Amino acid sequence: MSYSSKAAETNWYDFAVEYVDRTWARTSANHRKNVAKALTAVTVALLRTPPKQFEPVKVRTALREWAFNHKRRTDPGRPMPDDVRVILDWVQRNTLPMSAWEDPEKVDAAVSALGTLLDGTAAKASSVSRNRRIMNLVIGYAIKHGILRSNPLPKGKTEGAGPKVAQAIDKRSLLNPQQVAALLEWIGKRPRRGLLYQAFFATLCYAGLRPEEAVALRVSDATLPEVGWGEFIVHEAQPEVGSQWTDTGEVHEERDLKGRAEGDTRTVPIHPDLVALLREVIAKHKLDPTDLLFPGERGGMLAGSVFRRVWDKARKAVLPPHEYESPAGKRVYDCRHTCLTGWLNEGIPPAQVAEWAGNSVPVLLAIYARCIVGQLADYLKRIEGIRYLPSAA
Repeated sequence: MSYSSKAAETNWYDFAVEYVDRTWARTSANHRKNVAKALTAVTVALLRTPPKQFEPVKVRTALREWAFNHKRRTDPGRPMPDDVRVILDWVQRNTLPMSAWEDPEKVDAAVSALGTLLDGTAAKASSVSRNRRIMNLVIGYAIKHGILRSNPLPKGKTEGAGPKVAQAIDKRSLLNPQQVAALLEWIGKRPRRGLLYQAFFATLCYAGLRPEEAVALRVSDATLPEVGWGEFIVHEAQPEVGSQWTDTGEVHEERDLKGRAEGDTRTVPIHPDLVALLREVIAKHKLDPTDLLFPGERGGMLAGSVFRRVWDKARKAVLPPHEYESPAGKRVYDCRHTCLTGWLNEGIPPAQVAEWAGNSVPVLLAIYARCIVGQLADYLKRIEGIRYLPSAA
């Protein structure tokens, strides 16, 4: 069978479902979710006619949460709802064949869908870039199995190749020491669990951990002497992706450290102030060595929705209205950015900061180079002696 005939006889929706099923077992929960999002956008773009009889949100939900979720679609204990089945049956009948990828207009429509939100506004550049990477994998699968001859997606600096993703962080997102201190103080004064939340955010601000690394810490992962510096042994991350995407059915997925080999660890110093705070938390909450260092209310993993809500309340209470509306500390992840920038600005060599942070040096410098300040005068003094012209009389 030729490429053209195989493409014409293969339904895009059927192909997309097969791709999900074939790759599900070897991909992370977060990647599964992102694949479902990308395939949903493209599938809607490759329908013969718009699904006017269904609400757009319900169509996308049916595709994302059922059609492109192998776990839910094949779970005998949880049958697919009738309304979802009706939508997906209609989509299957009304989806174009794979030969649509040979039509430049259809390719343009699919590419446009990858960069557009449901309300018609443009998606973030990072989301568009991620969607493009995913679709290149999907098309590569089609080529490998003899359905398509070549990759029709735009490449390089061609029109429609996608917006440029800025690696460097926005300097406006960084918090100054006074802001950090005020936020941590406000959080620490909250009733019941304020001290624990204060210690969680202080860990991000002092040790530069990613939130998904901090929630996974056990008491035994921290060396906390009575005086002086302590040490974290960071060895896993627990990103929050949703129970429908994980193999275990838990909201968090246990992963190795980002950018590290399987089973690898990294050591991070703990500031004496943070050591004292963590010792206080452990004593107050009677935590054992095997317990989570920052447990949720019911003893499980601290939920992202909880710590994001605490952080937002703190920003709203502490920062003036114009700063609250600004990017300053808008995301919990900005605590890590603030920490790493502080280390670099204190003259800690990038190689050492990268080791503590779990980044490579090139990535670290690409992200934080614009935020390194306070050393310009020293740099100029160093090169002042390099002269090629005679001194002025």
